[in-house]
Amino acid sequence: MARWRDLAQRLGIKLRVLTVVEGVKIYWLETTAEVHKPAVYLSSGVHGDEAAAAWGLLVWAEENEARMRAGHFLIFPCLNPHGLRLNTRVDHRGLDINRRFHLEEDEICGPWRRLMQGRALKVGLCLHEDYDSHGCYLYELGRKGQSMLGDRVLAEVKTIAADPRKSIEGSRAKDGVIFRRKMPTDLPGLPEAIVLYELDCVRTLTFETPSEFAFESRVWAQVEFVNAVLSEC
Repeated sequence: MARWRDLAQRLGIKLRVLTVVEGVKIYWLETTAEVHKPAVYLSSGVHGDEAAAAWGLLVWAEENEARMRAGHFLIFPCLNPHGLRLNTRVDHRGLDINRRFHLEEDEICGPWRRLMQGRALKVGLCLHEDYDSHGCYLYELGRKGQSMLGDRVLAEVKTIAADPRKSIEGSRAKDGVIFRRKMPTDLPGLPEAIVLYELDCVRTLTFETPSEFAFESRVWAQVEFVNAVLSEC
């Protein structure tokens, strides 16, 4: 967070507090050079044991200061700081917040929902990792009639190859891409990407790096993914 604070200062923007849980601040920031245009949404750290996602977003931001100054970005650097510190999937309550983004009363997801209400988003990127993964993969949610973006994006991630499995987490996959137009109905709660979609984000992508691979490779795969999406949008 010290590095995010330094970056915000260089950009001339504020690192803002979304909420405070058990004395720990959860931050967000926004660049608004193109405030009239829909924002690019970026988040990481929803699951604390997926550390390369949080580090990858930080490295991407530090490598792309000029792009951030010129565009409209809405960024959540780490939505589960307790989990990151403890290397656990869950938060300080022992809850998986990626099944609670639909809950107004949740102490993390509630403030997030209120902040996001009515915001126009160009694309939503949710950065994650997967213990069972054999390579990088992604979930893409898109509207009817929209062309797929995921296959082109994943082809640009060179550091780690795409997960070759034909079925990932119970979903059909092709070259590491799971494309959905219909929302799953068997989840115990709603994840961030689906709620973004419900809030009228026209396209959301959830990216997963294999958490058993080398940390530095996973970090750079995250950076490559964000850059690839932005080159397509």
